[in-house]
Amino acid sequence: MSTYYQIFGGKINVVTSDPSDPIEGQAWYNTTSEVLKYRATTTAAWASGGNLGTARAALAEAGTQTSALAFGGQPTGGGNTAVTEEYNGTSWTSGGSLGTARNQLAGAGTQTVALAFGGGPPNSAATEEYDGTSWTAGGSLATARRDLAGAGTQTAGLGFGGAGPGDAPSTATEEYDGTSWTAGGSLATARRGLGGCGTQTAGLAFGGTTPPITAATEEYNGTSWTAGGSLGTARHVITGAGTQTAALGFGGDPGSAPYATTATEAYNGTSWTADTSMSTARNNVGGAGTQTSALAFGGYDGTANLALTEEFTGGGDAVTKTVTGS
Repeated sequence: MSTYYQIFGGKINVVTSDPSDPIEGQAWYNTTSEVLKYRATTTAAWASGGNLGTARAALAEAGTQTSALAFGGQPTGGGNTAVTEEYNGTSWTSGGSLGTARNQLAGAGTQTVALAFGGGPPNSAATEEYDGTSWTAGGSLATARRDLAGAGTQTAGLGFGGAGPGDAPSTATEEYDGTSWTAGGSLATARRGLGGCGTQTAGLAFGGTTPPITAATEEYNGTSWTAGGSLGTARHVITGAGTQTAALGFGGDPGSAPYATTATEAYNGTSWTADTSMSTARNNVGGAGTQTSALAFGGYDGTANLALTEEFTGGGDAVTKTVTGS
């Protein structure tokens, strides 16, 4: 059997403190903690999190993987809900209810400084602001719509696409300054059920239906949209997390039975690549966080609305691990 020395060309070092910048594959014995450690690279994976208190689809979101906000949506049995829930990285607890119950709305911001806008049915222009406890009315969208995407923060929000008058897919983009919405540059491709993430001056729009269902991606610079790399899997009612140059797109409806997918893709600012799939196929899922630390919750699996939460950990990060024995 080969030894560590034969494989790596050196012996396992004995040290009193962990090295500050170990390389992948390096191993050492720490005499202070009396443990054997090694450096490895993480593998991307989705893992189960705590379930929502209210199963629902077509909800909106804000925040991070360990401090997320879920609000609105369509509960089991149909209709609209005003329910808000807060996630602490382990479990969901009740927050203040929206003033206007709705689904297919968009969100932006953080768990304690969030923005909710649009939604329906019927199509709504309502905007609400969350302070960590309760929602209050903000300035209305210029164009009432649902099935739109959101990005940014409570005081620098971005709303784009969606189903406008007559439920026609929209190119409308609006920017929020904490008080009112103003028109921004229009999307090149009118669509609803699209995914979105990023900031007001560096937004990302992807997927949706024109119809038909599209894989198109567009990037916003605060003034206008330009074409980006297309999704590998065209789908609508897809969800996004992250930034314009480090995004994650997951779930959605590819247009064929069971009208839900586990597909996850990562965007690097130029192109999308397939990543580790979600455990459960679903569309209209809520999402928050970053490309390497995302959260997926709720959604519809083609049969029922879900309360399921999954946490994504991206691969490629170097971590130090401890060797344990039985």
